[in-house]
Amino acid sequence: LDVILGACGVMEQPIPGTAVLIQHELGLGASGVPAFDVNATCLSFLAALDVVAMGVRAGRWRRALIVSADIASAGLDFSDPQGSVIFGDGAAAAVITADETGSDLLAYRLETYSEGRDLCVLEAGGTRVRPETDMEAFLKATRFRMDGPGVFRAAGRRVPAFVDRVLAEAGVSRDAIALVVPHQASAHALDVLPRLVGFDRDRFVDILADHGNQIAASLPTALARAVEAGRLKRGDLVLLLGTAAGLSLGAAVVRY
Repeated sequence: LDVILGACGVMEQPIPGTAVLIQHELGLGASGVPAFDVNATCLSFLAALDVVAMGVRAGRWRRALIVSADIASAGLDFSDPQGSVIFGDGAAAAVITADETGSDLLAYRLETYSEGRDLCVLEAGGTRVRPETDMEAFLKATRFRMDGPGVFRAAGRRVPAFVDRVLAEAGVSRDAIALVVPHQASAHALDVLPRLVGFDRDRFVDILADHGNQIAASLPTALARAVEAGRLKRGDLVLLLGTAAGLSLGAAVVRY
């Protein structure tokens, strides 16, 4: 390995980062292999994939490990069904190896609209909310809260044009995409998304019923399940697509 990236929506601890802990658990504590975290909440895997691609193109790395692992249940308020019952714990990892053609990542796009910064929030864990100042407020801030309908409205009106932009950047049509692997945000989102972005439903991967929304682990887990099921074969083009707190939209066109 030339680099290890932690790509978790919620880290195991603030300092040191999750990637450092992963390096240690792999028995590489004395290796010197660089290890750092990339966080874009639910889109962390996609963001890390782009960082790896840039590092490969710069000649810095030839083989990278990306790990997404999220224990969503640690921060959920189960008295609020809307913001809790759709989630699941999960972990996924990918080893990315340089391709001599450099053509595997055809396009990557991330757009952030911070007007949606209050739609999905977990306030504790940083310097903003401190236990010594107000313990009751701190404990409340350790629980995730989400405005699900607000997220759907904010993302839904932007997703169609966003997908058009990333496909144009990749230089491919919708017909060229063998499979769409979306972030498993919610049942409603997965039901409406095919119509919004102009793809047949049978080209979508939907594992929500068995896995829930696994935050950053959602996309790579869905990708792995698609490969295991034989729905994605070497050489196929796949569209990875999702949203994240912030509010961010992310997508990548990848040749598997």
